[in-house]
Amino acid sequence: MYYNYDERPIRLAEYILEHKATVRQTAAEFGISKSTVHKDLSVRLRSDSRPLYDEVRLLLESNMNERHIRGGEATKRKYLALKRHEK
Repeated sequence: MYYNYDERPIRLAEYILEHKATVRQTAAEFGISKSTVHKDLSVRLRSDSRPLYDEVRLLLESNMNERHIRGGEATKRKYLALKRHEK
């Protein structure tokens, strides 16, 4: 997909804030790598739009603080499904 690379950090930031998305979800939506999304949001966006960067940073910090909980819930669902399937 073609992107204006100067606009991409802004578009990624708007998407992630609008959808409360994770870096992984944003990368999948835009067809780019997680590394590129992270670089755009943490480095390039900072110089392009500091207020937008501050909003995104708060959301990313929240996602990082919650990721161990999400992972534990996913593991729990996985093993409950396996247990039900065995019966």
